[in-house]
Amino acid sequence: MTTSPQLLELTADHARRIALRAQGLLGAPDRRAGVRGMLRRLGSVQLDTISVLARSHELIPYARLGAVGRQAVEAAYWSGGHSFEYWSHAACVLPVEEWPLFAFRRRRFVERGYRWHQMENAERSCAEIVAKLRAEGPLLTSDLGGAKKGGEWWDWSESKIAVEWLLDTGVVVCAERRGWRRVYSLAEQAVPAELLNTELDDAACLRQLVAQSGAALGVATEKDLADYHRLKIDQVVAALPESGLVPVQVAGWGNSSNRRSGSPSAPAWADPAALAAEARGRHRTTLLSPFDSLIWDRTRTERVFGFTHRLEAYTPKHKRVHGYFTMPLLAGGKLVGRVDPAREGRTLVARQVSLTTPRATGALAEALREAATWVGCDAVRVEQLHDESLRAPLEKLLNA
Repeated sequence: MTTSPQLLELTADHARRIALRAQGLLGAPDRRAGVRGMLRRLGSVQLDTISVLARSHELIPYARLGAVGRQAVEAAYWSGGHSFEYWSHAACVLPVEEWPLFAFRRRRFVERGYRWHQMENAERSCAEIVAKLRAEGPLLTSDLGGAKKGGEWWDWSESKIAVEWLLDTGVVVCAERRGWRRVYSLAEQAVPAELLNTELDDAACLRQLVAQSGAALGVATEKDLADYHRLKIDQVVAALPESGLVPVQVAGWGNSSNRRSGSPSAPAWADPAALAAEARGRHRTTLLSPFDSLIWDRTRTERVFGFTHRLEAYTPKHKRVHGYFTMPLLAGGKLVGRVDPAREGRTLVARQVSLTTPRATGALAEALREAATWVGCDAVRVEQLHDESLRAPLEKLLNA
């Protein structure tokens, strides 16, 4: 790291290590704080319906904390009123302390006045949902009249449209899931009063969200910061001067497409706390969910790690390059391979595996063994291996 009178300069390697530490993947994990501490640190954990080894929101604490019991993960998210679900990077679990920060988004829904679904009797349907939740407490969609009219999954019932609209606008909150089903409560029943009654204007919401994104990313461009909670670039630019983040220059990032058009220097921005101490410590060796916040921004992933990753779950099978649910392999602070996993009984199956270097074979074996143990498998089978010369040493390590 070098300094100049005007702008702090970071090497690309230093920026990468800062990002890893900010995401909880470099240094000793905070096991005492556990899953809830991890959630507060990241500020947002993405949800997704796909479940291969486990669902993505389970894989994210596993990547940072190791083999945390899956029931313990669910309990950490969905009990005790510590978190809620809302629209952040996508549908995400958020620490309940962030409830006031999304007031700006709730207001935008109210101003728009509708969801993409239309309701025939919106006012009456919403009033009925509120009355039922007030009288009976937290309820599933099935308790509110069912989710569908009987057609395709998007053919929602009037009650489903109403409760989702109320969730968007903050009248209702999802602070629990049961078997992947949302449990709806009135916000007044589930959000602590001091948070529910905290009214922040848009500028305060955005300033704090940009600061939180900067802390979670460590060092980031304006577009990185915008992507974290899906803000607009103009919102980020307006919030940056009072966010507490400081401008830095990162070697190799200067020509990034993430630079804001028209800005001659377009620096990155860093959390001052991330610059206060050298980013060093134990590197985590693990498989990452494609929806992990370390890599969910594909452009940033290429810039920080020199690694191209695409989710191919929605790509026709014959067009896939690396597999259905390809999980990048993190080892030594770098992305060194890809695994497309599956489960067959008590066997973890690596359907397709590729490594960027043969030196990562040991890390691959370690990650596969740990993942297998975590999901209750006692064997690992590797099917398609991009370099068959690695099969014998890999299998030897797996069977050790």
